[in-house]
Amino acid sequence: MKKEYDFSNAEQGKFYCKPECMKIPVYLESSLESFYSERARKRKIDIGTLINTVLRKEMDLARELGV
Repeated sequence: MKKEYDFSNAEQGKFYCKPECMKIPVYLESSLESFYSERARKRKIDIGTLINTVLRKEMDLARELGV
């Protein structure tokens, strides 16, 4: 390590991310990933977009059923 570092050009908070805007990684089982990857490819959309659509519909259904 150096005895002294120059922070005169440093930018405070450059890598800071508010906790509420952090992305949570989701790991799918290989069979689920294959299934949804193929569906996303056919629709020419990102798998994340497709998974969010599926989860949103599941959430709406749960609300409708009062679960």
